[in-house]
Amino acid sequence: MNEMTMAPGEAYQAGYNEGCRFGGCQAVLDRIPSVSREKRGWRVLYVAQGFEAIDGGVAAALQETVHESRVASPETMLQETEQFRPDLVLVMNALHVFPAGHAEQISRIRGMGIRTAVWFVDDPYFTDDTRNLSLFYDVVFTHEMECVSLYRNAGCREVHYLPLAANPQVFKPVRTGPEHQFDVCFIGNAFWNRVELFDHLTEFLQDKKVLIAGGHWDRLTNYDRLARFIRPGWIPPEETVYYYNGSKIVINIHRPTLAGMDNRNGLNITGGSINPRTYEIAACGTLQITDIRSDLTSYYHPGYDIETFRDTAELKDKIAYYLEHENERLRIAWRSLWTTRRDHTYGDRVGCLLEAALR
Repeated sequence: MNEMTMAPGEAYQAGYNEGCRFGGCQAVLDRIPSVSREKRGWRVLYVAQGFEAIDGGVAAALQETVHESRVASPETMLQETEQFRPDLVLVMNALHVFPAGHAEQISRIRGMGIRTAVWFVDDPYFTDDTRNLSLFYDVVFTHEMECVSLYRNAGCREVHYLPLAANPQVFKPVRTGPEHQFDVCFIGNAFWNRVELFDHLTEFLQDKKVLIAGGHWDRLTNYDRLARFIRPGWIPPEETVYYYNGSKIVINIHRPTLAGMDNRNGLNITGGSINPRTYEIAACGTLQITDIRSDLTSYYHPGYDIETFRDTAELKDKIAYYLEHENERLRIAWRSLWTTRRDHTYGDRVGCLLEAALR
């Protein structure tokens, strides 16, 4: 990671700019009407996967929405269900950390007369697995619009498209110091499309303050020239939020969907829906420049509350432009915060989920 020593005048200007950005974010939040949700009389057991940003948002939304809710782990969900006797067991993703026999546990829960639902949030990257897992649940939710037909054709009777969102308890405007302030930031693993993009950006980034964080960035052809920008390894959400807030521009690049080393998507289902990072960056009140998914304009408006790019040349042009036009950058960032906090939090999503699962 590069370190730039600022002269006193530069430090003053950086602090002033940060104060303006954060103050504008607070003004936006003050204008958003508070939402009062009437609690429904349901009891819900939420089975978390360990995505901290998502699990925390869903759990908090359930507490605000239903009469009683509890959080279980994949290992304890059967025992918790037997004790709690909820109206609904909601499983997050059913992948990765779930034990091999968890489908049998879901069958036993359904045998108790309890409704079960799963929300797949890694689609379409693991559809070789989720297609079979979906058959064990009463209701299937997927954040990927292109996967709805997959589950319906597999034999699932109730399938719903439910986009992701931001957890406003984590991803929110915060004040930052110089250690978190960058011109350009990208946080995520080095999937091959991302590697190709940053290899092409190498020369362009040399005179900028840049953070590239995540795993496998040694895949870069130009690793030696970019190494000073790279922080290897995973950054937890509570730290990520400071980098998102402190960076003038945060790049978002969706992972590729083709079957291969990084995916289990044998049908090569394309990705049309936006990733959770889209909402999380926007919830920090930061200018985001993202590649384009077909469903993006259902949630954000390019040029108004988000920016997009189609190729490296366009990304370079927009980075250069917005680094020189701070007022325009801030206006788009503040609008993104408004849009996200008004329409795209887990409180909004969980309400829709429960109405569909328990109607």
